[in-house]
Amino acid sequence: MTTSSKLAPPDTGPPGGNDLAGQLADFLREHNDELIEFRRDVHAHPEIAFSEHRTTEKIAERLTDAGLTPRLLSRGTGMWVDLGRGSGPTVALRADIDALPMEDEKNVPYRSTNPGACHACGHDVHTTVVLGAGLFLASQADAGALPGRVRLIFQPAEEVAGGALEVMRDGGLNEVDRIFALHCDPRIDVGQLGLRAGPITGSCDHIQIQVSGPGGHTARPHLTVDLVYALSKIITELPAALSRRVDPRSSLSLVWGQITAGSAFNTIPDIGTAQGTIRSLDENAWHQAPDLVKALLDSVAGAYGVDAELNYKRGTPPTVNEATSIQMLHDAIDQVLGEGAAVPTPQSLGGEDFSWYVESVPGALARLGTRSPGAIDEVDIHRPEFDVDERAIGYGVKVMAATALTALWGGENR
Repeated sequence: MTTSSKLAPPDTGPPGGNDLAGQLADFLREHNDELIEFRRDVHAHPEIAFSEHRTTEKIAERLTDAGLTPRLLSRGTGMWVDLGRGSGPTVALRADIDALPMEDEKNVPYRSTNPGACHACGHDVHTTVVLGAGLFLASQADAGALPGRVRLIFQPAEEVAGGALEVMRDGGLNEVDRIFALHCDPRIDVGQLGLRAGPITGSCDHIQIQVSGPGGHTARPHLTVDLVYALSKIITELPAALSRRVDPRSSLSLVWGQITAGSAFNTIPDIGTAQGTIRSLDENAWHQAPDLVKALLDSVAGAYGVDAELNYKRGTPPTVNEATSIQMLHDAIDQVLGEGAAVPTPQSLGGEDFSWYVESVPGALARLGTRSPGAIDEVDIHRPEFDVDERAIGYGVKVMAATALTALWGGENR
């Protein structure tokens, strides 16, 4: 397939002088069915972190058909591609392409055909939106309507918080002046986007604690170290102590997801483990957390005579939206969707590795409404039944394309 016919550049500088909303509507009339088909194909063939070979191939194939030259990441999945040759700024649009390691429990024709993998977070939609916006912007570039460049980033491995750093190590953020992304949100109606200046997601780190002792018989706990009891104290006291050692407004939260110890009912084990996540709404609390957790762990473990080892794995800091970038998103939404389509959204404790990009360059993440208006049942992301109202794809394409143009024209003379 080829992109739509070339579009005339705006009569004046910023987008809109030549009816950007109308041009996008024309583009979607021609490409909407193709984009929905592309999303369903990706949804039916989900691939988990750093295994997104088919997905990468499909994206690259479509970009190449449009006359573009994508650059594959060195690890073999994910890519980026630049549009335009103007001397102005470079604006990046980012999509994440990986799926979750879970079963798909929907009864739809595009249900996952890969056992143990499911697009339950909307990354198939993000990928399709950025692809669609890129195809439209490629037409603008061909017509000489881009004063700078747009970089499309198709990032692997967001779910394991490593893909953004992989892109950055490969130079995918080099020369980028501003970056934008969307994330599906089933709490917002389709046709609306949630915006928030400042922090919009939380940090997310993974911790594992291993406690050890000599073990022994449950009839004689006084002759050994009661490891299970000590582990239970660590499990309950660590989250409570953390909540009293940081500003409560940071919402520093430790939640356990896996606990193991022992194999016999009448034996005190010599080893036990606990794993969980530490999340925060505040970047300062995120930086303080490892040292604070280590000090508290040593204190509790020492009181019960067990040795405790902490494995603290950094995940992602909070995603902090830059105010100017949020204003650009707001202006673009007003232009192509109308006033009222941009709605306030709260900060979430969910993690998102887009945070690494906006620690390096200005940018913003918006929430793309995927709920059918009037829907009674609300299925959250990361659930095997998650799906979207596919009209969200068209709205996302409009907003991402318009935001890129708004940022390019707004930053042309910086």
